[in-house]
Amino acid sequence: MKMKSKAILLGAAAVIGSCVLFANGKRGVTNSVLDEPTAPVVKTAYVPGTAAQPIDFEKAASAAVPSVVHIKVTMKFKDVAGRPGEGNDQDPFGGMGGDLFRRFFGEGEGRMMPQPDQKASGSGVIISNDGYIVTNNHVVNGATNITVTLNNRRNYTAKVIGTDPNTDLALIKIDGKDLPVMNIGNSDEVKLGQWVLAIGYPLNLDVTVTQGIVSAKSRNIGINTRASAPVESFIQTDAAVNPGSSGGALVNTNGELVAINSAIASPTGSFAGYAYSIPSNLMKKVIGDLMKYGSVQRGYLGISMAPEGLDDAKKKELGINDDVDGIHVLEVDPQGAAGEAGLKKGDVIVSINDRPITTDAQLAELVARQKPGDKVKIAYLREGSQHETEATLKGKMGSFASTKTAAVESLGADFSDVSKEDATKMGIPGGVAVNNIHNGVISNQTNMRPGFVITKVGGIPVHSVAELKDALSKQGSNFQLEGTYPGSDEVYYYGINDFRK
Repeated sequence: MKMKSKAILLGAAAVIGSCVLFANGKRGVTNSVLDEPTAPVVKTAYVPGTAAQPIDFEKAASAAVPSVVHIKVTMKFKDVAGRPGEGNDQDPFGGMGGDLFRRFFGEGEGRMMPQPDQKASGSGVIISNDGYIVTNNHVVNGATNITVTLNNRRNYTAKVIGTDPNTDLALIKIDGKDLPVMNIGNSDEVKLGQWVLAIGYPLNLDVTVTQGIVSAKSRNIGINTRASAPVESFIQTDAAVNPGSSGGALVNTNGELVAINSAIASPTGSFAGYAYSIPSNLMKKVIGDLMKYGSVQRGYLGISMAPEGLDDAKKKELGINDDVDGIHVLEVDPQGAAGEAGLKKGDVIVSINDRPITTDAQLAELVARQKPGDKVKIAYLREGSQHETEATLKGKMGSFASTKTAAVESLGADFSDVSKEDATKMGIPGGVAVNNIHNGVISNQTNMRPGFVITKVGGIPVHSVAELKDALSKQGSNFQLEGTYPGSDEVYYYGINDFRK
């Protein structure tokens, strides 16, 4: 898969497996996501209560490799529109589906360019002996055909069961039986400096095992820009991971899966020192939901958090005190879980369910592992005093007035509601007129002219500036502005990219 950005999602998959023989001699279905945890395959230095021993990579690799699979996908591009002067733009994630390509780069302006079928590969991990496999969403997104090759060279056709762009995870299924299932470890117990193995099928090679250490936890690298509510809390390692390894396994020396490989940080598209993996505890929640419900049941706290890396002036403006470790709350949705639990703007969340919180990535992961209706205990600071409350998570993200206003302002234009009379003349139910265009996203990314009337944002109809704000709040980083010009019967599409960066 083609790499174009500094930190890039890969394309690989890994499979986990081990069968259980019942007393009657029949093999039952085992599932390492839904079943209770089992004893480690290999007992080494990371089993609690044992004395330190020399690290044995051979046993862990031998136990895990049979559970890692090679995933090959075919993606069919539809005709897409090329805008004048843009050259031969390519999908920055190396060949996703045609619908996504249009979503990111717009359509309806310029000549139509037919694209040939695209092929890509990744890795995956078997999580049940009857053929469920976990991989990355970006590995199978837009695929028209998915072929899975096991370590024993047997080939299967797979189907997608469910995907979660917010965590970049996907669940696929092959018709198999008695497949090897890897034990899943507890990613919360992963320690800095711990040895780990990365297993996958990089660069279209056969299964490959590399070793490294855990160099960081709860990393948010801002790579999952296609999701509406991205959750990034990566385990960072220096084990070599390359394109094709996405979806593969990060394994501890007990032979347990502790994370799913997902991304690398690289100026070239190949491994340059760091790889990023999705923690197994988050994976179990997401994949378990996909398996049981077909979609992810995610709870939301209903707050906006202060971004990391602010300069001192901005921190002072927002009232952020560097001497306090925790998550500074910038806004609270009054109808959200946090608002109903009593949290306010300016509070500092210091723990969730008695687990200390120091980064927004930690908070995002812990909340993402809950479902709507779950109760979480929150410890927070207010005016120097610590308080505790219990919040019942909601099934919606929350709505913040200042965020919506900032989103509209970032477009760089003046907007007004189209009157009913003008809408009738144009043959539209309503819209938002773009009166002036100044410096901003629209002028930087499109050739839109003043007078354009926006009728849809990312496919959502808009009839007023208020609806424009709401529609923008529901978009990810890439979407289209659809509309027309007065006196024209044509529909125009303008692609907006990297809107959330």
